[in-house]
Amino acid sequence: MRAFSLFLAASLALFAPLSRADAQTAVDLELVLAVDISYSMDYDELALQRDGYVQAITSKDFVDALRGGAHGKIAVIYIEWAGSHEQTIVVPWTLIDGQAAAEAFAAKLAAAPVRRTYRTSISSGLIFSAAQFGTGFKGVRRVIDVSGDGTNNQGPLIEPTRDDIIAKGIVINGLPLQLKSPVGSMLDIPNLHEYYEDCVVGGPGSFVIPVRDKAQFVNAIRQKLVLEVSGITPQKIAPAAIPAVKPPRVSCTIGEQMWLQRWGN
Repeated sequence: MRAFSLFLAASLALFAPLSRADAQTAVDLELVLAVDISYSMDYDELALQRDGYVQAITSKDFVDALRGGAHGKIAVIYIEWAGSHEQTIVVPWTLIDGQAAAEAFAAKLAAAPVRRTYRTSISSGLIFSAAQFGTGFKGVRRVIDVSGDGTNNQGPLIEPTRDDIIAKGIVINGLPLQLKSPVGSMLDIPNLHEYYEDCVVGGPGSFVIPVRDKAQFVNAIRQKLVLEVSGITPQKIAPAAIPAVKPPRVSCTIGEQMWLQRWGN
């Protein structure tokens, strides 16, 4: 009787549903594409940004890079963010293992409506992005790829948020968009790339690629995605410290300060 009970228990264990950890698909990279859609981005810039990701994900360079990994596949999710309570999953976690899968992901992205919304909370976007990991996939590396054209002006402070996220083993890379010359009436700063380098990005091999001209946009996104998939830090771009060992060149609360001075809240 005891032998039968042991046999029954073993049989049930064999056919039991897989645990969440066991059910996860192994990939070389879990990549969150976190994209700014705040009102400081006009519609032609938003369309350019969207098209840049569509072209980059379907490019031969990107597909060749993912095939070079140990597993030959990655998982990607596309998120749009703006204010503290404005984060939207546009394309959910998707396994990309070749050209067909890349084109299917890009088609879903291209079909989604382009929209804008209020305020800029990079910190809330990063927190939301970090919470997406571990859903169906288990990556050798985890990266948040954040793009934006302004500083944090709402939600948690950016510096401690960055530090908390990289402490979990997540790398944050940045694509600061410096397509417009800052003017007094706007909440822009001329050295946004330094703000991203010192206050936003972090983790082993993290980097920033600034975009200063619309003509650079597609190439910059493709370069950044290829580097992230390959796990390579570009030599011409100094990796961020983990966390920064020197005082930031730009105050990490400059966005909050400018908003307070202009709006008083």
